[in-house]
This record gives sequence, C-alpha cells and structure tokens, in this order.
Amino acid sequence: MYLPHFGLREMPFSLTPDVDFTYLAEPYQAALNVLLLALDSGEGFIKITGEVGTGKTLLCRTLLQRLPRNTVSAYVPNPRLSPQEMLRALSSDLAMRPGRQRDEHDLYSAVETQLLALAKRNKRVVLCIDEAQALPPETLESLRLLSNIETGKQKLIQIVLFGQPEFDDMLGQPSLRSLASRMSFSARLSSLSLADFESYVRHRMTVAGWRGPDVYSPAARYILWMGSAGVPRRANALAHKCLMLAFGQGGHRVSAKMAWAALRDDKSLLRTVRPILAASLGLRFSARVST
Repeated sequence: MYLPHFGLREMPFSLTPDVDFTYLAEPYQAALNVLLLALDSGEGFIKITGEVGTGKTLLCRTLLQRLPRNTVSAYVPNPRLSPQEMLRALSSDLAMRPGRQRDEHDLYSAVETQLLALAKRNKRVVLCIDEAQALPPETLESLRLLSNIETGKQKLIQIVLFGQPEFDDMLGQPSLRSLASRMSFSARLSSLSLADFESYVRHRMTVAGWRGPDVYSPAARYILWMGSAGVPRRANALAHKCLMLAFGQGGHRVSAKMAWAALRDDKSLLRTVRPILAASLGLRFSARVST
C-alpha cells in the first residue's frame, strides 16, 4: 500500500470513524457545543441529525470521550431493537446482569432501580443511540417512558439521538408528538465549506504522519470538495483513491487530473458534478486571467 511511500503511520482516509482523526469544523463544533450544553442543563432528550456520511457517528464517539468523569455512558450503535431488547442493551452497559427470562416490565423496574442507585452516588447516565431513524415506534415510546424516571431535581437518564433527516419525519407523526415535544435541544450537521474541507484533508494527512507540503494541489482539493459535496465520508473515499493514483505514478502530489480520475469511478456522481465543476473552474480561471 502507499503508507511507506508517503511516510504515513496509518490510513489517513479510512471510512471507519476514528476519534483520533476528529476535526471539529464549525458545524461540528457547534453541534458538540449544543450537546454538552444540553447535557449540562439536564435535558432529557437531545437530537442530532445529518445526511449520510456527514460525521454523526464520529461526533457521537467524540461526545462519549468528552463526558464528565461522573458520567456513566451507554451506547447503542444498532437501534433496530424491541423495547425489551433496548432495555437489555442498556442494562448491560449499566453493569447489570438481567436474567434472560425477564419480561419488559421486570427489565424496566431493574433499570429504574439501577438509575436511582447511580444517582445516589452522584452519577449521571447518558444513553447515546446512533442511526435513530431505525428505531421502531414502540421502542421510541419505551425510551420516552424511560426518560420519565427522575428525582425531584433531575432526570436520571439523558438520551442523545443521532439520526438521518428522515428521523425528523418520524417525529412528525401524530403518535410520536409527545416525544417530539421533548426535543428542546437539537442540531443539524451540514457539509463542509471549502475552507473547512481543505483544513480537514490537511488535518487527516498530518494525524496519519505526513510531514511534507500539501499533497493535494489547490485544484485537486477544489474538485474533491465539489465532487464530495463537502460530505466527509465521500471525501475520504475520493481522497484515498487519489493517494493510490499518486503512488501508482511514483509521485507525492495529487493533481487535478488525478482528482478527476477518482471521480470517474462513480459514473452517476460524475454526471451530476461535471457541468457544475466545469462552469465553476471556468469562472475561477477567468478571474485569475483578469487579475
């Protein structure tokens, strides 16, 4: 692979969310600030939405790392669970040992007892659920009931839901209006601006071990930004292809031609991006000539 060629310790553009590569661009820092503020305020439900690949899972893992020391965290990456399965998953993260035959009512009572015990020890409990749009309606209702557990001063569990935009549509259903009304804090992850995209690419290369000048030329970065629509997951896939092309040619610089070649692998994306890029690059070139 190209790691020794570029003097890298690890893959800079892996599609697996890795908190070591976290780059808090403006929309991500804003979302993280909302999360920390809402949790500190004692809110029961917080919602983060964003398109596929915008970094929700990485933001979730970053949040889990930054929670205060007195916090007991639970994480559900695959929420396509029944109410009973959700309670069982939560009880496991709360260091409980529920018997296999316990029904939903028994599990709920056991979790409530554990939450009260943790509160007496000044412990906060935060449950983070990824891919929230996959939650069955009955499980969402179960989570709403779980959030009702509280002392006279505080919620005993705070729930953070990370989901795709269709999660908002789910919450618009009449049957979930009670849950939707409790989402007092929310944030939406947006795509990276060109400036953030350029810093993002540079940051990931640096974390991976690169110590030379920028590998990606300004034109290549612009093409990749347009081609990925500023979505980090798409950007990672394209940037990785570019490094492979540069390695194959024995160079250490990604040119605009290589960026175009990386885009050509996705025919549907190329058809969408080509006219926009051509017009945009033409305008940029004309501006340079005129100045």
